[in-house]
Amino acid sequence: MEFGWKKNQRGVSLIGLIVVLAVVGIIGVTAMKVFPTVNEYYAIKRAINSAKAAGSTPADIRQSFNKQAEVGYIDSIQGKDLDIAPGPNGMTVSFAYQKVIPLVGPASLLLDYHGSTSPTAGAANTTQ
Repeated sequence: MEFGWKKNQRGVSLIGLIVVLAVVGIIGVTAMKVFPTVNEYYAIKRAINSAKAAGSTPADIRQSFNKQAEVGYIDSIQGKDLDIAPGPNGMTVSFAYQKVIPLVGPASLLLDYHGSTSPTAGAANTTQ
């Protein structure tokens, strides 16, 4: 007797579905941990550009950055951590810092952030 069912079924097995969901879950959790640090990095970039425009001396720029950091919930760096040097377009303000994000047990993710008001400066680097 034939019922018209295919003997070789196609589709995703239960184990395959579990593996895919586990990988998607790991990526999702990692992204949720990394997003706040990336958001803070862009807040720092905006704050140094604003501080550079507001001040003409290194002390003024640092003070302006500290005010912006307080309002913008920036905790990774302070005004004293900024590198301020004379440049072709006035002062050049730059920064660099690292963020360590614990993942599972001894495993963690290290993010190196650096930026500058100079147009030739790079963006964020991610290393493990």
